[in-house]
Amino acid sequence: MTQTQEPARSRTFTWADPSVNAAQVGRRSGLDMLRAMIAGELAAPPVMHLLDMSRMEADEGRVAVELTPQEFHYNPLGSVHGGVLSTLLDTAAACAVHTTLPAGVGYTSLDLNVKFLRPVTVASGTLRCEGTVLQRGRRTALAEARITDAAGRLTAHATSTCLILPLP
Repeated sequence: MTQTQEPARSRTFTWADPSVNAAQVGRRSGLDMLRAMIAGELAAPPVMHLLDMSRMEADEGRVAVELTPQEFHYNPLGSVHGGVLSTLLDTAAACAVHTTLPAGVGYTSLDLNVKFLRPVTVASGTLRCEGTVLQRGRRTALAEARITDAAGRLTAHATSTCLILPLP
């Protein structure tokens, strides 16, 4: 795809080597690992920088993360692409599950069911996405995530099932 609009906009970002964090998976509990990222002891994963997510909070069974909509999140219709919102929802829901896992136990998302309730634009202000664990068993966990805009309006909702598995 070629860019014909002038003046062209650009964006540059950096990230840390993700293998450093990957080496910690299984050695720390999920909550400890997320809190280490929040405190800056471990780097945030590259996707956080790619989408410009910020201000993560983590407690047992609950995670919140924020994203301020920007033009580079837009789809051709002039609103934030559903994939960006889905990634935000998946992050909060899956990380909420992660907070419940002891060292030596991992997870992977099995599904993500998303409902988009209203368009999101830069005028929506900072989005807050809160993920909570609804139920956790030995092999699967069910979580939900909700995105609200700066006015407190619900913009999207998701449920996610995660597979819980022992790590080597």
